[in-house]
Amino acid sequence: MARTTSRTSSRPRPPRRTLGDFVKAFLAFVALASLVVGVPGALAYFVGWPLPDEMPSLDMFQRQITVDTFISVLTVVVWLAWAQFTACVLVEVKAAVSGVGMPTRVPGAGASQVLARQLVAALLLVTAGAASFTPGLSQLGQTLEGQSRPTVASAAQQTPGEQAQELAREKAAERAEGAKRTAESAKEQGTKFYRIQPPEGRHHDSLWEVSERHLGDGRRYKEIYQLNKDRVQPDGSKLSQASLIRPGWIMEMPADAHGGDVVEMPYEAPKVSEEVRQQIQEYADAGDQAQGGGAQQGDDRHEGGRRGVDTDTAQIALPAQRPAAPDTGSESGTEVATPVAGDSSYGLPEALIASPLLAAGLLAALGHRRRTALWQSAMSTVTGRGGMEPPVPTGAAADVQDALLVGADPEAVRLLDRSLRGLSEALTAESRPLPVVYAAWLTDGELHLQLGRREGQPPAPWQEGQDATFWHLEKSAAGVYGDSDTASPYPGLVSLGTHDDSRLLLNLESVPGVVSLTGAAQDRAAVMASIAAELATSGWSDRMTVTLVGFGKELGALAPTRLRHLEGVEDLLEVMEAETRQRRGALGAAGHDSVLTGRTGHAQHNRWAPHLVLLAAEPTGTQAARLTELASDAGRLGIGYLVGTGSTYLPGAVWQLEVTSDGRLLAPLLGLELKAQMLPRAQHDAVVQLFKDAEPDHDPNPDPSTSRFLVDITERGRPAVYARLVGTYELIGIDAPDSERSVLLHEALALLLLHREGVHPQVLAASLWPRGVTEDVRDALVERMREWLGADPDGTPRLRLDPAGRLTLAVSVVSDLDVLRSLHHEATQGRGARNAAVRERLLTDALELVRGPLLVDRPEGRYGWLSHEIVDAQLPLLVADVALDLSEHHLEQGRPEQAVAALTAALSSSPTDERLWNELLRATHATGDTERLAVLAASLGAQANQPAAAGRGLPPRTEALLDELLPTWRDADAAAG
Repeated sequence: MARTTSRTSSRPRPPRRTLGDFVKAFLAFVALASLVVGVPGALAYFVGWPLPDEMPSLDMFQRQITVDTFISVLTVVVWLAWAQFTACVLVEVKAAVSGVGMPTRVPGAGASQVLARQLVAALLLVTAGAASFTPGLSQLGQTLEGQSRPTVASAAQQTPGEQAQELAREKAAERAEGAKRTAESAKEQGTKFYRIQPPEGRHHDSLWEVSERHLGDGRRYKEIYQLNKDRVQPDGSKLSQASLIRPGWIMEMPADAHGGDVVEMPYEAPKVSEEVRQQIQEYADAGDQAQGGGAQQGDDRHEGGRRGVDTDTAQIALPAQRPAAPDTGSESGTEVATPVAGDSSYGLPEALIASPLLAAGLLAALGHRRRTALWQSAMSTVTGRGGMEPPVPTGAAADVQDALLVGADPEAVRLLDRSLRGLSEALTAESRPLPVVYAAWLTDGELHLQLGRREGQPPAPWQEGQDATFWHLEKSAAGVYGDSDTASPYPGLVSLGTHDDSRLLLNLESVPGVVSLTGAAQDRAAVMASIAAELATSGWSDRMTVTLVGFGKELGALAPTRLRHLEGVEDLLEVMEAETRQRRGALGAAGHDSVLTGRTGHAQHNRWAPHLVLLAAEPTGTQAARLTELASDAGRLGIGYLVGTGSTYLPGAVWQLEVTSDGRLLAPLLGLELKAQMLPRAQHDAVVQLFKDAEPDHDPNPDPSTSRFLVDITERGRPAVYARLVGTYELIGIDAPDSERSVLLHEALALLLLHREGVHPQVLAASLWPRGVTEDVRDALVERMREWLGADPDGTPRLRLDPAGRLTLAVSVVSDLDVLRSLHHEATQGRGARNAAVRERLLTDALELVRGPLLVDRPEGRYGWLSHEIVDAQLPLLVADVALDLSEHHLEQGRPEQAVAALTAALSSSPTDERLWNELLRATHATGDTERLAVLAASLGAQANQPAAAGRGLPPRTEALLDELLPTWRDADAAAG
């Protein structure tokens, strides 16, 4: 993260030359001497003059070619090659001595000049004055449109309103005064300059390294950038981006710069050539002329008390923090929710607990997958009417599921999603395009967007942040936004990590090029797995394609329609070259400048879904160059590239990230230092297993009795505590708790009753207090609940901890949902399977337990954890199964009226279950009342065409059944229409 720049001079650290450098220089000298001096000497000594001594004539060309003639011709060729190589050496030496500009290109000497360049570079490597003479590969990487100095902010230093503006003005004045003192000091001591050094192998000079060598702190590169920004270099170009510099450029340095390569003018002018001295003087004079308007520009940038960034630059920086609003709310009674501070994870995966957006996305996707699997299983003609019960996770999968429940912050996902879509709607209403957004910072109270450039005032309730490149929205003001069908404007936002209480989301599709990620292989894999999982399940995006190359094939289980896998880089390049051409053509045909203009206005239905590429396979040099070329226009096309690489430098990378072994994510040139968001391998595998277990065809344990909690439904199994959850919440066999604790205790008991496998204490706390709670409050509630439930006759507490550390209930504490499941199981797979009378009685008793939806009278604002459950899908299916079995029994016994009554009762709980509709038609047909069947058919048709059913009409199976039972139903339906 951006940190305050230190102005304290460090002890000089001159460049250190290794023994290998001297060996390389010696070998280069030997090679140059052999090629430049040895070759012509050897030719003169052994061959002599190769040309003929007389003027050539026509008769000479008709003579027989001898060995001597051939040797003479070959010698001429060697002499010409030597002359060309010697010319290359002279050109490269001249460029190296002058230290400025590009070396002259010798015609037809591509390979020879490259060899000469490398030999001269190796020879001059050990000298302090070796100047640049080759173009750097940094020209390939076009970074952000400029880099501004990172904003340095501290939550403790920010105050709202006029205090914040006053503080910003004071800081601007301090910086101006500091710059003035630095300038005066420079004039007194002499001005210092540095020439950008040539590349050493694949390593290229950068402002960070220059600052680290000559100022003692790489983070001071921003001072060098500000001293030289937009000044004309000797080759006519300008420094406009902090990470894009060229060999041979001259950099004015701060007064405390040191080192052998730094030239102090005028005192050290004799150490450089007259040409270089003149160019440095011209560069210094141009800088003095530019300073005339500098103060005014600086004042303009800080007008209104804002810490500004230059108009044409942008950089990811930490937004100014405002004090959090005081927490005056109470979750229930006297229990006030307070943030967790240093709470223990109790062995749960910390990586997922610390990733609230990722956890929320995974949890929502897992719930959706389980609901879909339930319905697919229930409607399947193969499995019959038995709704699938998802297996209860165990071991690492159980820990990961608990960590998801603890860490998930669905409110933050909703805030991000609604706020971004609301911003898009507001800009569309004002006929304004979407701004380019490089990053979003999400805090507990605010959402900050960092723009690529100034875009004017944001639409209300958004406000301008600490400068014109920040827009922010307070959480309290975001309530004006609701659900919207507007296209997601920034679906490529993905979490990278946190700084204090601020979470950074990088907009991968806005990066104008490749983002590289370096670090140890397992650390890179954990970061990329986290990014892939969040992109696959993010709640603030619509359609998207995420291509994983060289890793993550198993992650396709999270989102099969969104994630795809490729084995190698060559496969990727082939795919992306075709897609890049297609997207360019499509944007041009649609008349859009970029995908952002395609996501607003009348064209937003097109969506322009992003394509994000996560590449873990190491590209070759040629492949990296092709990838860089493809990515040069990626930001406009909605394509993003993140490349994990084991090398320290990836040619063409515009942003360079590094993950360290201690879990930090560093981006020095961006001024970032974060706590990285990661998905380590163990948690990665457990998450994948959770999704695989939720597949409809996954059946690791075909015996349902071993995966369900069943109670004794005989008189001997009468429970000590009985809770009615299906319908209104009622408790039997236990005294009502104190009114102050009643709501929390009832909710905690309901959570435990719906999870007979046990509930982790952290999950209990996160469910009851979504905003966090301290350990002592949580433990006090658990102890009160243990006292309230009491103990069994043998003295065993009815609330206990199992060996895995989870809270469980004794078998003497049951709910009507437990009894409902047990009755259905006993009727279909127990005694009822062998005795029709017993089956009828058990199924009838089960259906009578259904008094309405689950927990229908729950207090408003409570039981938010039910959104993570699938019981809302399980209960209707279970009720339908009971009714279907009871209807089948009545029809077998020749009692269609009773069958109709059972099915009608079940439809009140599951009105969209196609199985109930079809069985009700069969039962009604069995009564022999054709008119009643026609009325029912008309009623079902009208219900199927209601907006709540999306106007889809009757399902095909229902239509086919009506064709069989009531052939005239279509005529009646057409007449009614």
